[in-house]
Amino acid sequence: MNLRTYHKLFVCGILAVALLSTRQLSAQYLTLEGQTGGFLTPTAYVVYMEKGHALSHPAIGVHFINASKVIGNIEAFSITEAFYGRAEAGYTRSVHQFGDSGTGTTVLANAVLGSTSSATAVPVTPDFSQLWHANGMNIFHGKVVAINDGQFGPWTPGVAVGGLVRTGDKFVTGEAGVVAVQLYDQYCINTSLCAPVAIPAAKSYTNGDIYIAVTKTWAKKPVPFLANIGWKMTNATIFGIGGQSTRFGGRFFGGLGIPLPLGKGIVAVPSAGFTQEPGTSKGLGPNPPNGIPLVAGKADIPTTLDYAVRVTQREHPHFAFDIGIGQVAGNIGSIPSPTYLPSPPYPSVVYVPVNLQASKIVGMGLSYRY
Repeated sequence: MNLRTYHKLFVCGILAVALLSTRQLSAQYLTLEGQTGGFLTPTAYVVYMEKGHALSHPAIGVHFINASKVIGNIEAFSITEAFYGRAEAGYTRSVHQFGDSGTGTTVLANAVLGSTSSATAVPVTPDFSQLWHANGMNIFHGKVVAINDGQFGPWTPGVAVGGLVRTGDKFVTGEAGVVAVQLYDQYCINTSLCAPVAIPAAKSYTNGDIYIAVTKTWAKKPVPFLANIGWKMTNATIFGIGGQSTRFGGRFFGGLGIPLPLGKGIVAVPSAGFTQEPGTSKGLGPNPPNGIPLVAGKADIPTTLDYAVRVTQREHPHFAFDIGIGQVAGNIGSIPSPTYLPSPPYPSVVYVPVNLQASKIVGMGLSYRY
């Protein structure tokens, strides 16, 4: 059986089982950044709370992203509180472990090359994990529901507006100047064609999102589903993990999930989501910090995609477990890298691909409401 046939049968199987799942489905769970929503994107819901109460029981979440090859692993610890069933606010601490792409810059001495006539130009390339040489960042988030799902009829979607602020973000943009100057200084030392300059400290940035989300949960025939679409203004790339974008601009996000009953009030929800990203980050384009380019031209950041399965309770959920695969970024451009030849003409420049090796990463999360 070829892959295309298997994919069609799998989708048809999910739809067939979904036809049998037509009871109520709640949809209040925490995202990677601590808001209620899917694994990555916010929805038009808030933390579930009983009627007549001013405050909800707090919801906590723990998420893990495995991107160790270059970006590094990320854990997010969050707490979120709802107010009057119409608003929520919370805090997330994103913790980062360093990636392991290489051991730093590479220079091959002339003595190792042997004969000058057969020498090969060896580029000096950075350890791209240095772009994520930071411990993490803080995320403060809030949301207000303007229209409840089903408020004006069964097909009325929920509508919410919200925002978040990330502080202490040194990823990519904050570290790009450091890496670029390190490469420049190494170039100067090896060629004696320029004078090294002082290496700057990594700069910390603050960025954020303002968004509107429209969400509909349909738990009736013919097929139950949870659909979400939204638009945000942001000056962050890849939720701040990709650094500071070059401007504050609009991007779309969304997702679709189909609940499948597992028995005893438990459901599994296979889902897919997307988030459009700013095309590049400061420090990776034609206007680099300190006048020294890190990526030639402009980096090309693709749309973030996630494919996940969520296991939770059908009604008034107290827990949700997520596991899935994300497509973040592979080759985003190239870096102008000097080479060193044992005889003139030198130096020359080659362009080395910048591959973040995050086209397929694994993530998981656990949310619990007291």
